Amino acid sequence: MTQQIIDCELHDYIEVACMYGYQVRLILRDEQIFEGKAKDMATTAEKREFLIIDNEQGSQQVELIQLKKIQILTPDAPFKEVVF
Repeated sequence: MTQQIIDCELHDYIEVACMYGYQVRLILRDEQIFEGKAKDMATTAEKREFLIIDNEQGSQQVELIQLKKIQILTPDAPFKEVVF
């Protein structure tokens, strides 16, 4: 089985969002939308990668390969949108 991963350049955007705690809107491939503060990234033993966000529902994990788009809601961020 081939493991799906995202490009290194896209990882960089996610890492910056986590480092600065940007407020983000995540649009998934199935059109679900999540909003929250980017906190961290996690990798499972099976090499699945997740973005962890905090919001009113608590901490949520979103698998990176499910991302369609990230919109940065934090004012004055150096980037506003990343399309996967």
